[in-house]
Amino acid sequence: MNERITSNPAICHGKPCIRGLRYPVENILEWLAGGMTIKEILADYTDLEYEDILAALGYAARLVHTKRLERLAA
Repeated sequence: MNERITSNPAICHGKPCIRGLRYPVENILEWLAGGMTIKEILADYTDLEYEDILAALGYAARLVHTKRLERLAA
């Protein structure tokens, strides 16, 4: 993780968050997936920075980086 993504058991149950703030990475990704632009997120959440959004995207990219996917039985 880079310095912008932190995990602390006392904040958001230890979920990866932005700079120790109560903004879980998953929220940032959900906002983007839901159609919010980076500009809109930054306007709504003024304590976030552009680099925080990029860090969240980078974190997600590292999580999904795999050599191959296998389908699990249902």
